[in-house]
Amino acid sequence: MGTLVLAEGFVPPGAGDFNLPPIFGAVTKPMLLVVMSVVIIAAFFVITSRNMKVVPGKTQFVAESIYSFTRNTIAREHIGSKDFQRFVPLIFTLFTFIFVNNIYGIIPLIQFPTMSHIGFPLALSILVVYPVYHYVGMRRHGIGGYLKNQLFPAGVPGPIYLLLTPIEFFSKFVMNPITLAIRVFAAMFAGHLIILVFTLAGEWLLVEASAALKPVAAVSFAFAIAMTFLEALIMTIQAYVFALLAASYIGMALAEDH
Repeated sequence: MGTLVLAEGFVPPGAGDFNLPPIFGAVTKPMLLVVMSVVIIAAFFVITSRNMKVVPGKTQFVAESIYSFTRNTIAREHIGSKDFQRFVPLIFTLFTFIFVNNIYGIIPLIQFPTMSHIGFPLALSILVVYPVYHYVGMRRHGIGGYLKNQLFPAGVPGPIYLLLTPIEFFSKFVMNPITLAIRVFAAMFAGHLIILVFTLAGEWLLVEASAALKPVAAVSFAFAIAMTFLEALIMTIQAYVFALLAASYIGMALAEDH
């Protein structure tokens, strides 16, 4: 009977719960969070870089570690030691911006990852990363040379190009920016939805369910806590993956052979 009541009484969260109403005018919570993330990132790195010391304090150490990670582990390794330096600000900005907007999802009172709205990662991918790596590739190789490198890989028999070239075009000029955005969006959307399911289910079990089912609320809350820790890891990984793929696309665009 309790199971029947659970099935009939509990309404699980869905995609509609991500459509937040405007706070004022046409401004929504995700819009404010995006602006706030820029302020947070700028303020943190301005403050930590003001009085830098040879032996860094905790905040300086964190700031230097983030910069070193994006510079050496992401940009240098995937763009190449010859060209990476001028792209460090872009990779650094992408990583920190996505990380902060992801981590909102586990911060009390905020609890909403802005990258779970597809428009934000799409804007970063299509309006920032996509034009940058095509532009730098065309600037280095010329438009014709760049398109040749992208669409006609070396060492392929001539007739195979009839099949391979359309696939290369679709992959590099259509799907790359879309899949780059979908990766972070899907992870943030799914993770936040799972946490919502366990949290709201636990609340319903504790407040509304029959006495026999109330102890199950503790299990649901435990899963919600466990998923929150897991989601924190995924949020960090997704920021890293986005920045890494952006660097990889730039590196491939600059390379002589693809």
